[in-house]
Amino acid sequence: MTAVLLAATASITKKPMVVAKTSERLAEGFCGYLGDDQRTPSKSKKKSSPDFSMRPLLTVIVIAAAFCVFAWIASLVSGDTSWVDRGWSIVPVIYLWVFAAYAHLANSRLDIMAVAVTIWGARLTYNFARKGGYSGVEDYRWPVLRAGMKPWQFQLFNVFFIVLYQNFILVLMTLPAYTAYENRARTNFGLLDALLVTAFLLCTVGETVADEEQWRFQSSKHEVIAQGHVPEGEFLESGMFRYSRHPNYFFELAQWWILFFIGCRAADSLGQWTVVGVVLLTLLFIGSTRFTESITLGRYPSYVSYQQRTSPIIPWFAGKT
Repeated sequence: MTAVLLAATASITKKPMVVAKTSERLAEGFCGYLGDDQRTPSKSKKKSSPDFSMRPLLTVIVIAAAFCVFAWIASLVSGDTSWVDRGWSIVPVIYLWVFAAYAHLANSRLDIMAVAVTIWGARLTYNFARKGGYSGVEDYRWPVLRAGMKPWQFQLFNVFFIVLYQNFILVLMTLPAYTAYENRARTNFGLLDALLVTAFLLCTVGETVADEEQWRFQSSKHEVIAQGHVPEGEFLESGMFRYSRHPNYFFELAQWWILFFIGCRAADSLGQWTVVGVVLLTLLFIGSTRFTESITLGRYPSYVSYQQRTSPIIPWFAGKT
């Protein structure tokens, strides 16, 4: 009888230890399911977990690198350096949807940013296509540059500026979406976001009107020339072009500045490093304006008068000469 009592007592005293060990193992297993960061410091393993917030950015960089390789090889094979131009309205749309997809298409701000940029891309792609951009027509600026350089110099320019630098800007100018991705839990889509998106879409309308005015003018001009007549005007000076020599540039830049501010709204701060992208895009457009107009002046000396009375990019009241 005494032996039975002793055995029972020993069994009772061991059970708390067994239960404690079992509970500890279950807790470790559960924490292992949640991830190492949920364990207590004494049980956690010292290993670094991957930074998942970087994954969409790395995906965008891989896509951009692949497009760079394609554009460079295609330019060598075809002798046409407009391949980046052909992708200009397409790859930013892909980048925006990458960020939205990594958020599982469950973040209103990212989804709307992606839709807005898709509308921008569709409009620009259509306008580029109807001018022959996808049927072998090279941008008229590149032959001018090519003629003023030695072949090896132009090839270096092709690699470092046309391909690499422009693609670098294409990535940077879409990174406000990365800001929105990183801060998707910080702020919700609100009234200010809605106002910014509305302004973005209004800029799309303005750019569409400017492009349509230019398209109709150029089509009519070439039709008159084909008939053997002299056109009334050498370049467009009416409509939106009365207030800006490049209204489409203005609306384009405004759209990407607006996208930057949407990213700032997501982070609840204007101090975002992604401003670098839209600043470099602005500088690129300023440089492009100067180069384009130097070509125009060579063709039409009277263009100088138009320059003197009309704002270059930002619409403003026409002056007098």
